[in-house]
Amino acid sequence: MEKGIVENLITELTKLPGIGRKTAQRLAFFILTMSQEDAKGISRAINELKEKARFCRECFSITENDLCSICSNNSRDRSKLCVVEEPSNILVIERTGSFNGLYHVLLGALSPIDGLTPDKLKINELVERVKKDSIKEIIIATNPNTKGEMTAQYINEILKPFHVKVTRIAYGLPIGGDIEFADEVTLGKAIEGRREI
Repeated sequence: MEKGIVENLITELTKLPGIGRKTAQRLAFFILTMSQEDAKGISRAINELKEKARFCRECFSITENDLCSICSNNSRDRSKLCVVEEPSNILVIERTGSFNGLYHVLLGALSPIDGLTPDKLKINELVERVKKDSIKEIIIATNPNTKGEMTAQYINEILKPFHVKVTRIAYGLPIGGDIEFADEVTLGKAIEGRREI
């Protein structure tokens, strides 16, 4: 075993988000202990993803086809559109089973300091969808952080002329959480977003 090939794999693995050098080393040595077939399976899956994956022409989620399985599903509620930052957000929302509408992926959130201005995101495409489709409600499900809030406010402002209902996902305490351990911002948002029972 040459040090060069292991070091090369470690270097490549550190290019993944959230993977530091120590984790990359553990992964590299784990891959060394895998069967040849399992290691080749990972390699094939990565190559196939890079060769076949593309953005859905309608919502900008990841798909192998022109339209993703959600956009092409006629049983979805086409009057509701949930706006998310990344394609991975769709998977999380879909797992809840509580939303049956369509999605629109922005491919990021506004962050002028990082060069992510409205023209760099799929905001113009969102406006076009609102213009041409019979959308009654836009649900903004951007992350509850500064960038997500700024993006939500911007979208709300640019959609005002279209007289479409714009809502924001609620924030608050997690189920099973304890008020005693909640931070002030989360607890404040939970009180603001209260609903009648």
